[in-house]
Amino acid sequence: MPNLEHPAYPAADLLHLEGLVPCRESQVSTLLSIFGEVRQQFSFPSIFIYGHTSSGKTYVMKTLLTTLQLPHVFVNCVEYFTSRLLLEEILTQLQSCPSGTEQTSPVRCDTLNDFVRLFKQALASQELQDQTLYIVLDRAEQLREMEANILPAFLRLQELTDRNVTVILLSEIVWELFRPNIGCFEPFTMYFPDYSIGHLQKILSQNHPPEYSADFYAAYINILLGVFYMVCRDLKELRHLAALNFAKYCEPVVRGEANERDTRKLWKNIEPHLKKAMQTVYLREISSSQWERLQHDGGEPGQLKGLSAHTHVELPYYSKFLLIAAYLASYNPVRTDKRFFLKHHGKIRKTNFMKKHEKTSNHLLGPKPFPLDRLLAILYSIVDNRVAPTANIFSQL
Repeated sequence: MPNLEHPAYPAADLLHLEGLVPCRESQVSTLLSIFGEVRQQFSFPSIFIYGHTSSGKTYVMKTLLTTLQLPHVFVNCVEYFTSRLLLEEILTQLQSCPSGTEQTSPVRCDTLNDFVRLFKQALASQELQDQTLYIVLDRAEQLREMEANILPAFLRLQELTDRNVTVILLSEIVWELFRPNIGCFEPFTMYFPDYSIGHLQKILSQNHPPEYSADFYAAYINILLGVFYMVCRDLKELRHLAALNFAKYCEPVVRGEANERDTRKLWKNIEPHLKKAMQTVYLREISSSQWERLQHDGGEPGQLKGLSAHTHVELPYYSKFLLIAAYLASYNPVRTDKRFFLKHHGKIRKTNFMKKHEKTSNHLLGPKPFPLDRLLAILYSIVDNRVAPTANIFSQL
């Protein structure tokens, strides 16, 4: 029995949508109920969807709007990082919304008033008054860096334009970190939870190669999740790791040394290679072809020419001394420079007088600020040869 049912959309489209968004049926069902029973019905003015990275927010919204052929505008706020770029991109996409054709004529929009006026004109010209338009702003946390009126305006865009429009904000942070101090219209908030290990097992098992049985690939995914689930729950990264190591998992079957049900031999063959892959999770230091070649040649993880293969990073010659000079300047009082860094500093009278705050270790008090001249003076005194104040030195600061 299908989980998605809605009177406004064909049952075949809903069944197809359900197959495209596994383990997110409840969230899609909630969104469909918010969208309304008919396309002409006014939806909620603004919806705020949040969840951790790779929880399916962007994918579900794109798939939902595209599969049901709902008019929408999809904008990434990281790519369009200023209010002007963001507003102009929305208007540009809106001009080609029903037909899906690329719009070449540029749209200039300098203020929010211009955007409201041009937005009304675009809706009238594209004949979208009889159905809801959805504006999806991905990575919406970037809106906090824009002008103070941008976020409140998007939250009540339906009221400002008097048009059937719904703004959907996708973010990785909670709404409490968005809410302006002056107050604003409260959107409908919706949480996308992380995929559980059972959800990941179901989603990843759908990508099994046709030459192998579904049970065989599901057993491989179970082994993969048993190794990586505690350190990586990113669906994209797990899918990449599954595709990268599956050929090695199949080697005993291809050579005839084991069958698909001999899980013990298959596990002993793949275990050392999964441990190698554990060292480079998320890093992508080498390409997939290089990783496959390394597996085929039986190379060790130390042969990876990436950051994780090096135990230290070699700094330029003067950068080392600059770091030492900065450390000395930040933790030693100014009055000790003459005693520490001059050969002929004269006679120093010993005294037991100490200021109250100097009785505590300087390392417990933390580093102190220091002027640039003092840093360079210490640098010149700790380097053996004479150092000229060249552009090379200043560039390393």
